[in-house]
Amino acid sequence: MSKKFQLSRRTLLRGAGALMALPVLEAMLPATARAQTATGPAPRRLAVFYTANGIHMPKWTPRATGANWELTPTLQSLAPVKNDVLVISGLANYPGRPDGDGHHAAATAAFLSCTKAFKTEGTNFRAGISMDQVIANHLAAKKATRFPSLELGNDAGKGIGNCDSGYACPYANNIAWAGPTTPVAKETRPKAVFDRLFAGFDTGASQAQVEKRRAFGKSIIDFVRDDATALKAQLGTTDRRKLDEYFTGVRDLEKQVEAIEAEGPSCNPGISPDNNEDPRAKTKAMMDLIVLAFQCDLTRVVTFMLANARSNKVYGFLGLSGAHHTYSHHQKVQANYDALATIDRWEVEQYSYLLQRMKGIQEADGKTLLDNSMVYFSSEIADGDSHEHWNLPILLAGSGGGALTPGRHLRYNAAPLANLYISLMQAMGVQGLTSFGDNGTGPLPDLKL
Repeated sequence: MSKKFQLSRRTLLRGAGALMALPVLEAMLPATARAQTATGPAPRRLAVFYTANGIHMPKWTPRATGANWELTPTLQSLAPVKNDVLVISGLANYPGRPDGDGHHAAATAAFLSCTKAFKTEGTNFRAGISMDQVIANHLAAKKATRFPSLELGNDAGKGIGNCDSGYACPYANNIAWAGPTTPVAKETRPKAVFDRLFAGFDTGASQAQVEKRRAFGKSIIDFVRDDATALKAQLGTTDRRKLDEYFTGVRDLEKQVEAIEAEGPSCNPGISPDNNEDPRAKTKAMMDLIVLAFQCDLTRVVTFMLANARSNKVYGFLGLSGAHHTYSHHQKVQANYDALATIDRWEVEQYSYLLQRMKGIQEADGKTLLDNSMVYFSSEIADGDSHEHWNLPILLAGSGGGALTPGRHLRYNAAPLANLYISLMQAMGVQGLTSFGDNGTGPLPDLKL
């Protein structure tokens, strides 16, 4: 490779009104880092995976702590990434307890903020800034990425009104909060996310041009092919392979998005609109979008809501006829336990898919995308019948670029969830934190050996 050849992380491929970001390649590292790839710089990322209505904890929690923890029935799909996962038990988020009833919305508002939400059905809602947005603000000040954060989800939900026993809908439908009165709305359309990340780079390209490209069956890759060919001629073997893998992933994702849009929402009279969209294809597309956004260093912070708080989605494809929230009020009925365990397993499978995709991508520093990330999974409560706000179900995958030592089960005694968030924020570069939310007191110990 020519000594004069330089490629920045912000390099884009251009062609006919389309721009594409590139994955992080070895050629983007400084010369000293290319000589010793393993010591080269790599960005750290944070992804948050939220699931509603709690978890059936008896089939979730491993008995053993430390590195000898076992895969419980609910966690079986984590087998390929078991050594990359921390299972964390015993954390509590007491600021999520409501005034009276409304556990789901109140706890979802506090899910990432650890701040008690003001009970209202109007627009005078008030919660707290979420930890993901603290990190996003830190990265935005450094102009680290094109997008400070991405907020994604499967279900749009209502923006006003009462969604849970007197709690306004923004509490139930958002986990990202830019400030006490500012929920950050999530994008629930994979096509819109794809266009924002890949097809919408060129501010001179109108939506009409994007639609025209789709009408003629053109991929965004077709428009940048000449640029890509010229670039590949200047890259080494490893970078050329990474670029080919990246283009294959982008095209596969394009096809997914197009298929979802073509199907559109189905109509099924007698079933809640919450159940109109099959979450399988949508969730997979969202997971793939997260991977590509991280791979291209377009953002380093993503939140994803598999469903909104108190979701009554019917998972017919799992052989279930009842609704999720209804099952979660199990009343100690075995059939309800079994249904919850089935849903929980499927939710963890989606998380595991994301982890395996990230583990399969090698970065320019020689580590995997998962090694350089922290992927957090949890719900707003533990048991859905008793609405417990302690001993929350928590998974934390990845090494965070060396900030975590995964492959263990850690057990705490009602330590504040906010303390975990202080640790995650510090790992993402936010320094000087001595408190967070209503009860955060400092970093959570033992996350790293």
